[in-house]
Amino acid sequence: MTRSPRPPRRRLSRIGAALGALVALAIVLAACGSSKSSTTASTAAGSSSSNSGKPAVTIGAKNFAESNILGNLYAQALKAKGFNVSLTENIGSSEIIFKALKAGHIQMYPEYTGTLLSAVAEQKTPPKSEQEAYEQAKAFAEKEGLTLLEKTPFYDTDALATLPSFASAHNLSSIGDLAPLGKSVTLGGPPEFATREEGLSGLAKEYGVKPTFKPVAIEASYPALEGGQVHAQVVFTTDGQLLGGKFKVLSDPKHVFGFQNVAPIVDKSVLSQQGPAFEETLNKVSKLLTIPAIQQMNKAVSVEKQTPAAVAKQFLSANGLA
Repeated sequence: MTRSPRPPRRRLSRIGAALGALVALAIVLAACGSSKSSTTASTAAGSSSSNSGKPAVTIGAKNFAESNILGNLYAQALKAKGFNVSLTENIGSSEIIFKALKAGHIQMYPEYTGTLLSAVAEQKTPPKSEQEAYEQAKAFAEKEGLTLLEKTPFYDTDALATLPSFASAHNLSSIGDLAPLGKSVTLGGPPEFATREEGLSGLAKEYGVKPTFKPVAIEASYPALEGGQVHAQVVFTTDGQLLGGKFKVLSDPKHVFGFQNVAPIVDKSVLSQQGPAFEETLNKVSKLLTIPAIQQMNKAVSVEKQTPAAVAKQFLSANGLA
């Protein structure tokens, strides 16, 4: 998987249930302005001194909005519990950020289970379910001296989107419908899509789709599609831009893009150093992350141009975690 000026304060009642949090989130996001992006959790939430004697933990995030939101959610929740954490956003793709984790530059980051298997573990046989993907990803992490914590209810996969007019003109509903168009279709996507199994290789193998590929930065995905630079574009199924009906997402009946629940991948030594409250806090955040919740947060950042830090703070406040 690959993906601002400060909002006014707004008092929120404490809402324990995720559904209630989603309603509160929609209200507070509408009231938020924009603010300059922050790369540390220390500026986003208060802290207590209960964990001040423990080693500092650096959390990483990949180079797209959803990952930065997730990084802020986990970092701010930990900071609110008094843990000494910082957040480094926009590190890069799984191939890059995993190396940063192994090298000790960061101690954890939110990862997509299927991407960990395909892009990092280089597993060629895709899992058959989201639970199987999680179990295999955790087994791989354990071999590397790492572990996966609990997975989120939502999963976010790559998808191919087109403009409805293009889909209508060529009778497109599924990815396989692109096959007869051959190289006449220009497909945009992040550079790593060209070399991943859950990318051009999988499209050719499973659907016989062999388009003309054009590297497009994640943040430019929708402008490239709307501007006619590409006919189809790799997007994420939880993108906020997909809520408005402006784009047609092609179905993936063969699940070439896999199952992509999110789970924090953490250095095992961190869990022993920080104590059980560290893991418990991260798991509490993960349990709240449903598809509607993450879509609304993605929309707030990518469409409404709020910062990941501000959006994460509103969500955590609505759930009593900040």
